[in-house]
Amino acid sequence: MIRLGFWPSRGQVPEDPADEIRRMGEIGREIAELNRENRHLYNEQALIKEMRKRRLAESRQKQKETRERRERERQQRAEEWRNRKEREIVYLGEGVSAGLGDGAANEERLREYGLPILSDAEEIARAMGTTVGELRFLAFSRQTSTSSHYIRFKVPKKTGGHRMISAPKPRLKAAQHWILRNILEKVEAHSSAHGFYGGRSIVSNARPHVGAEAVINVDLKDFFPTISYRRVKGVFRALGFSEAAATIFALVCTEPDVEEVELDGKTYYVALTDRHLPQGAPTSPAITNILCRRLDRRLASMADEFGFTYTRYADDLTFSASGDDLRNVCNVRGHIEDIVAHEGFAVHPEKTRVLRKSRRQEVTGVVVNSKPNISRKTLRQFRATLYQIEKDGPEGKRWGQSDDVIASIQGFANFVFMVHPEKGAEFQGRVRAIMDKYGWQPRKVERRTTSNLPKGRPETGAAESVADSDKETETSKKWWKLW
Repeated sequence: MIRLGFWPSRGQVPEDPADEIRRMGEIGREIAELNRENRHLYNEQALIKEMRKRRLAESRQKQKETRERRERERQQRAEEWRNRKEREIVYLGEGVSAGLGDGAANEERLREYGLPILSDAEEIARAMGTTVGELRFLAFSRQTSTSSHYIRFKVPKKTGGHRMISAPKPRLKAAQHWILRNILEKVEAHSSAHGFYGGRSIVSNARPHVGAEAVINVDLKDFFPTISYRRVKGVFRALGFSEAAATIFALVCTEPDVEEVELDGKTYYVALTDRHLPQGAPTSPAITNILCRRLDRRLASMADEFGFTYTRYADDLTFSASGDDLRNVCNVRGHIEDIVAHEGFAVHPEKTRVLRKSRRQEVTGVVVNSKPNISRKTLRQFRATLYQIEKDGPEGKRWGQSDDVIASIQGFANFVFMVHPEKGAEFQGRVRAIMDKYGWQPRKVERRTTSNLPKGRPETGAAESVADSDKETETSKKWWKLW
């Protein structure tokens, strides 16, 4: 700057103008910004547009956060519901789910009977060795369903007509057997009850009436259908189980009458009646024994008052007496009808018989005139059948209602052995010889228990696939062993 002549060669050098230039630039920019802001502040439309843009951005961000929060809450609720369904059963159908939230059990009474203390679905499923989902599937009550837990078929009655048998499929049968072993069999039946109870049989049912001058046979009408779901649930409640446990057990042990309906190539099972005890389930006879304890107690007390002896085998009531006590026959019959009706049953009017000593007296198929025996006519027919089979083989021969004649004669030989061991041993030996000669083997029926049930959790929508895995094998149960 000195060489160019802008600054003096001698003397004081002027201050650096860069600061002044820089300051002037800043002042100019500030003035420009102020002018811009001034123009912007007085531009109302621009302000409104900017405000709307800002609010829209804030709204979109808030919506995004709300969606994310609700999705997290939905997933949390779904996870909680899945966890709850693995532990609890909150609904089992219309009209039967009200008590599922009540898990209060009478533990003192359960201990008194020696029963397991189970209050809710999770405890029951764990005790059975299955899952809550599996238990829900077995107990769920539907008016219309695409699957059924039972195989239904008819068997001829000895007195004519047919009896509907509902045989549970393996999954349900395993659950019912668990209830039978761990609950029902631990409850003592009345001493007059001889049907389906350990150590008692048709022989023990007939023996108290041997030699009586008169035997009264009474049949209860529609015995199993009369015992409704509510009565079965009451049995479990009376034993001390909670409302929830009693509901589940009662649903597992009952079913309605259903009709198969074909629609668009698909089979539907439509309920025709309320739920009741099915004839064919392993739990049904034991439940009737428990339910009928008061009936047995009242009938036994009444019979004793009039000098009669009383026994019951399932729905067959038998009374007997001799001597002067026979004058009370009419009174006894009247009291029977009154007590039976008061207990919620009905006497079959066409199946009440009074058998005198002068004719053959039978009690549940056993002749009791002088000693427990079997009808001579039946024994002659059986001997003739055995002879024909020994001579010509089993082809074309029949005994009883089964298509498997050898299985039938084996069952009848065992029945004879139970009533008359000497005659029965002879028949059993001849049947064994027939079996060895013709190489007969009993049909095997696949059995499954709760310990090997699938651990999957079948839901309502998976009913069809579960039902497919529940199909019975083609072999059928022998006619003399329905349970």
